[in-house]
Amino acid sequence: MAIHTTPTTDTTSLDAGPDAGASTGEVLLEVRNIVKAFGGLHAVDHCSFDVRRGTITGLIGPNGAGKTTVFNNITGFITPDSGTIRYRGKDITGLRPDQIFASGLCRTFQIPREHGSMSVLENLMLVPTQQKGESIWNALFRGAEVRRQEEENRAKALEVLGYLELTHVSDEYAGNLSGGQKKLLELGRTLMTGPELVLLDEPAAGVNRTLLKRLTSNIEYLSRERGITFLLIEHDMNMVMSLCNPVIVMSEGRKLVEGTPEEVRNNQSVLEAYLGGQYAAA
Repeated sequence: MAIHTTPTTDTTSLDAGPDAGASTGEVLLEVRNIVKAFGGLHAVDHCSFDVRRGTITGLIGPNGAGKTTVFNNITGFITPDSGTIRYRGKDITGLRPDQIFASGLCRTFQIPREHGSMSVLENLMLVPTQQKGESIWNALFRGAEVRRQEEENRAKALEVLGYLELTHVSDEYAGNLSGGQKKLLELGRTLMTGPELVLLDEPAAGVNRTLLKRLTSNIEYLSRERGITFLLIEHDMNMVMSLCNPVIVMSEGRKLVEGTPEEVRNNQSVLEAYLGGQYAAA
């Protein structure tokens, strides 16, 4: 559900420090005072927050609040003008996307970026890095090693497809999948890397309710059973409020509020600026 309201200029925070929220796990991702301007427009304006290990952290706000720009800054698609981003204690500010990807920090996109002319299975098998078959030397003289690695990747891809309940479309061209299936495939592609932190950009957009329920269950399972940490941008408030803790609210490029879903639901500045009162306490 899109939110179409005028951002408030109130910068009240439920907790002025970066440690707001329910989790007490170690900080996995630190975003500190990042700024990104496009011409005279400050898309991100001294934004700071933490993502703690093991959490599913929601990042919400109206269109233009700076959420996707923050994602692009974190994952190296855009370099911030100032500020720092640290992952597992290491400064990753300005690193290339492939360097950040190799560190165990992965992302999905609002519009899935599948290879449409390849099968669903092939899309997954393509993900692992440093595949031996990429070397002509190995392909010519180490065929057994190449085949062994390909079989390992195939087995892992089939396991992921089984988990996501996409086995029945494993040989289908990825471009022929429904919008919801493509979102599941996007999630599957990140799982092929063995990620520690996954950034999800509007996973519910264009997904029917049945597939959305499956996607939500998958995220909960991966967080609970496999220890994957998630940071997600989402406009579907039902999904955010049932899945995420903590929830971070952005306005005009800055963090407005951070807290538990209940705190965010009942914060007056959030109710006025974003939620239109629909989550106000009865």
